[in-house]
Amino acid sequence: MGITSSMYTGISGLNVNSQATSVVSNNLANSSTIAYKSSTTVFEDLFYSSITTGSGGDQVGNGAGVATINTDYTQGSYEDSSISTNVALNGDGYFIVIDPDTNNTFYTRAGNFDFDTDGYLVDTYGNRVQGWEIEDGSASGSLTSIQLDQSQSPPKATSEIQLTMNLDSQSTDEAVTSNPYTSLFELYDGTENPPLDDSQYSYSTTITIYDENGSAHDLTVYMDPVDVDADGNIVWEYVAAYEAEDDQRTGSDGVSLNTTSGAGLAMVGTLTFNSEGQMISMTAFTLSNATASTDVKDASNWGLADLSDEGYPEVNMNFTGSSDGQDVAISFGMSSDDSTWTTSGINTLGDITASTSYSALPSFSDYTLENSATTSYSDSSSATYTVSQDGYATGSLESVSVDENGIIIGSYSNGQSVELYQLGLADFINESGLEAEGSNLYRATTESGEAIIGTAGSAGFGSVVSNALEASNVDLASQMTELIIIQSAYQANSKVVTTADDLLQTAIGLKR
Repeated sequence: MGITSSMYTGISGLNVNSQATSVVSNNLANSSTIAYKSSTTVFEDLFYSSITTGSGGDQVGNGAGVATINTDYTQGSYEDSSISTNVALNGDGYFIVIDPDTNNTFYTRAGNFDFDTDGYLVDTYGNRVQGWEIEDGSASGSLTSIQLDQSQSPPKATSEIQLTMNLDSQSTDEAVTSNPYTSLFELYDGTENPPLDDSQYSYSTTITIYDENGSAHDLTVYMDPVDVDADGNIVWEYVAAYEAEDDQRTGSDGVSLNTTSGAGLAMVGTLTFNSEGQMISMTAFTLSNATASTDVKDASNWGLADLSDEGYPEVNMNFTGSSDGQDVAISFGMSSDDSTWTTSGINTLGDITASTSYSALPSFSDYTLENSATTSYSDSSSATYTVSQDGYATGSLESVSVDENGIIIGSYSNGQSVELYQLGLADFINESGLEAEGSNLYRATTESGEAIIGTAGSAGFGSVVSNALEASNVDLASQMTELIIIQSAYQANSKVVTTADDLLQTAIGLKR
């Protein structure tokens, strides 16, 4: 061992600290880079030379080298974002992206995604984010590039209507004919507009419903009181009708019903309330037999309505001329528990006469009265409190959001929210084996192992945080401290070189 070897040892110290400075400077440069993971330089001592000492053999080191550069994969903090497709991961996992030009797969923690002009969800470099398309409420198929087009949310035909009203028990009977239970039915004239004059009913309410093509139609329910008995029980009659020109039903003789006086007439019935204003019974009749005549005003053609699976009276309407039409259940807040009627010999509207007692009207043998059921109080005027239906028109995509499971949800102009895709995630047995590609991307290697594919919130994967980005995990304070230590070590090693040089100069001077 000599002075020259001491110089080379000092030089090795300069080299490793220069490399350490590069690592720290890269960390500082990326302290604001989305999802950047900081690195640390790990030194090692180099091979040793054997020397002879007074106590025998011994060793002298020959400097230092860089053993490895470790990456700190701990999670960074969150940065809020106003873009709904900017996402971060809370826990383990990487987003999966594919370069559309090379078809190479990369992995990233940087979730600054947005849609390009072709509708693909991409990162800032145009790499396409991968996920599963959702069908029937669950992710299916293989991983694919997430792409949203300008597709529409398909319409849904109305199948159920819910009405909550109060019918003023002190209202005047406006519809007067020989049969008080069917006065509205008898006065209804679909060839007139409106089919019932304001003077012919006490109260009405209108709701918009939808056919299978997404077209909107108005359905109006007309109400009128029949009678109040000595015990304070009151019966209201009602008819439900849609616009006559929308009625596409056809009689057995091929005549369109929209040209008849019963055009648009859908359901006829009664609601019975006790003295406390609570509903205790109801009836509902629909056009059950139009084969005998196109005169839908023939009361014998109106039979007791079928009951839906939920126990509500159901009517078949036809707005499009289809062979099946659409079944619509109408609820006033009372449902049959066993989906059957107790008839007492009354099976059609024609079986009800002026002398029929309200207690003899068809009813549900067992029923459920909902909290929101229609009432008939005297201290409140007739009013509609809630009205709802389950149909909707065609909708166009307005915005998207991402939930904690990485499901991309589209919000449409018809008020519907549809699950479209679920983000795919990847994880690795040896995260340290990933190869950094720049641009916030990593590539799998033999050291990292094959990617384990899954979804957020399952099998050890973290959850997705929307409207957020993962910040760099660089700790500025520790990096600046590390820089001071590296600078001191570099200066110390430079002193080794200059000292060795002085020694060499002294040795050379011995010849003079």
